[in-house]
Amino acid sequence: MHAITIPEPGGPEALVWAEVPEPVPAVGEVLVEVAAGGVNRADVMQRQGFYDPPPDASPYPGLECSGRIAALGPGVSGWAVGDEVCALLSGGGYAEKVAVPAGQLLPVPEGVDLVTAAGLPEVACTVWSNVFMVAHLRPGETLLVHGGSSGIGTMAVQLAKAVGARVAVTAGSPEKLERCRELGADILIDYREQDFAEEVRKATDGAGADVILDIVGAKYLAANVRALAVNGRLAIIGLQGGRKGELDLGALLVKRAAVTATSLRGRPLGEKAAIVAAVREHVWPLFGAGRVRPVVDRSLPMRDAAEAHRVLEGSGHVGKILLTV
Repeated sequence: MHAITIPEPGGPEALVWAEVPEPVPAVGEVLVEVAAGGVNRADVMQRQGFYDPPPDASPYPGLECSGRIAALGPGVSGWAVGDEVCALLSGGGYAEKVAVPAGQLLPVPEGVDLVTAAGLPEVACTVWSNVFMVAHLRPGETLLVHGGSSGIGTMAVQLAKAVGARVAVTAGSPEKLERCRELGADILIDYREQDFAEEVRKATDGAGADVILDIVGAKYLAANVRALAVNGRLAIIGLQGGRKGELDLGALLVKRAAVTATSLRGRPLGEKAAIVAAVREHVWPLFGAGRVRPVVDRSLPMRDAAEAHRVLEGSGHVGKILLTV
């Protein structure tokens, strides 16, 4: 089979379409013949040499895919050869085939085609686990989403609205903010022109955001704390703005607020399976009901992964970028 390999870390040109050994499903795994894979920031970090896959994971990039089951490993039940699925991966999505733990498989949601489903597992699992399982966003509360037009952001906006929350987003252009508004965002903030903490507090009559989903990290830490409401929860899932920042513990104490930071890729199999099961139960029915929809910016052939990375790093896209086999 073929896969996108990374012989040496570097720029997008470091991604090489090459012939590689076909994976063999181990106990509890299935072999998926890949139809498409989703492109994520973590893939860029892996390409640059900053984010190695966990031990025993595929060395190839790609944290999500869709396709058809080609073979079942020992001990797998509940799935059959030929089933159309999408999957949360620790790596290997940029390939023609990938071995996946059965607990990380999802059926293709009702109303979604096989290729488009490739862009759902990573964002759905990330948003549901952080915003709902950790930060416990409730109806009537306000969620602030940084990077509202990203794959994560477009999913977070829709899921928060589906449960009856109010949503504020930051984005870098009027066009991106308009796309967020179309998805249901209530408060639109241009981070290049506005102070997001001030705008959130203004829009909430001084109360602030109950939950903040942050992909930036250190650069936004102080402003995020200012933007939090009393009993607010800040969920950090990315470090695009740096990994070390100063945290005012006094401000947290006054607000009785909490800061959490999580990643998905390196979690134990049992934790990933629990998140995937929760997404299947709570998120997948929303697709069939038309309350949540995939947002795909473009699809490119898998062998053109370098171009997909250039688009992602250029930040001109809205929603997901997919690679098709």
